[in-house]
Amino acid sequence: MLFLLPAYLSENTSISHFSPVLKDYIMQTDYFFVENEKTARKVVKFFAPEKKQADLKLFLLDKYTENADIKEAQELMMKGQDFGLLSEAGLPCIADPGNLIVKWCHEKNIRVIPISGPSSIILALISSGFNGQEFTFHGYLPIDKGEKKKQIMNLEGLVQKTGYSQIFMETPYRNNQLFEDLCKFLSPNTKLCIAANINDPEHEFIKTKSIKDWQKQKPELHKIPAVFVLGK
Repeated sequence: MLFLLPAYLSENTSISHFSPVLKDYIMQTDYFFVENEKTARKVVKFFAPEKKQADLKLFLLDKYTENADIKEAQELMMKGQDFGLLSEAGLPCIADPGNLIVKWCHEKNIRVIPISGPSSIILALISSGFNGQEFTFHGYLPIDKGEKKKQIMNLEGLVQKTGYSQIFMETPYRNNQLFEDLCKFLSPNTKLCIAANINDPEHEFIKTKSIKDWQKQKPELHKIPAVFVLGK
């Protein structure tokens, strides 16, 4: 079986927010697909502090991974070994490369078991006040300035034309620059939700304002995990 295991969005989140079954699945296997070994070990320790770290067998699965890179793990699964898929933050396979192994499991008739947990994308959307029936997640916007401007204006046009909420992210150390670009290229009356430090009991910040109002009160977002939503 492949267990799809969510990670916390904030290390300060209380473990009481998560289902006890999550710990049970982590204790059930020592084998995990992970995007980052250091983060994965911290997540395992958070949910199952008594689990011996030396027993963990971690297989790297990031955006560059191909099936050939995880052949050893796949052979173990074919022999009956259970694996967990650990996200860097939130749910696996959303803004996360884990779908590669999930797809393979379906092809090989290996059972996939999703475990409930937080998704920063969905939490941002439901907190925004925007359309939750029709929305699109775009992942990360282009790094190139010209392409980024084009994409920002395209997203604004989609909101105005369709009413669909438009969700996107940025690498945390570039958040402030993205905010500046949004204020520069979007119309003053366009609505923007910024959801930062989601699930952090002390530092969570979620606000929806027009661009003209954001320009009056600029948040500090440098190196802070954040999700941006445009909508009506």
